[in-house]
Amino acid sequence: MLNRPILGLLAGAVLGVVDGLTALASAPELSGEIGGIVLGSSMKGLLAGVIIGVIARKLASTRVAVIVGGVVAALVTLPIAYMNASHYADASFYWKIMLPGALVGAIVGYAVMRYGAPPKPRATEPS
Repeated sequence: MLNRPILGLLAGAVLGVVDGLTALASAPELSGEIGGIVLGSSMKGLLAGVIIGVIARKLASTRVAVIVGGVVAALVTLPIAYMNASHYADASFYWKIMLPGALVGAIVGYAVMRYGAPPKPRATEPS
């Protein structure tokens, strides 16, 4: 069983690729840029996954981890959504980028709590 930050990193990277591939359905006009989109989404997934995994080490509730995962991933995707919405002058990019990203974060939050090894209790030092 992997520790939660490592599992978050792996799950975030894999689900980030899937997230990037959703651009083929949500923004088919960008199909020529799919390689960069998938690479960027996997990097966002890596970053969000590690953050979620580190936070999940302190949590006991799967429900809270799912919410934290969605929020962290939404915050990580916000700058990318902003850049795309500004560049293409299309506010729909917020939904096209942030919604799948937040969903990936929620799934990663669930996965790290369900399948990740909880932190080992620290031995107390005798006084």
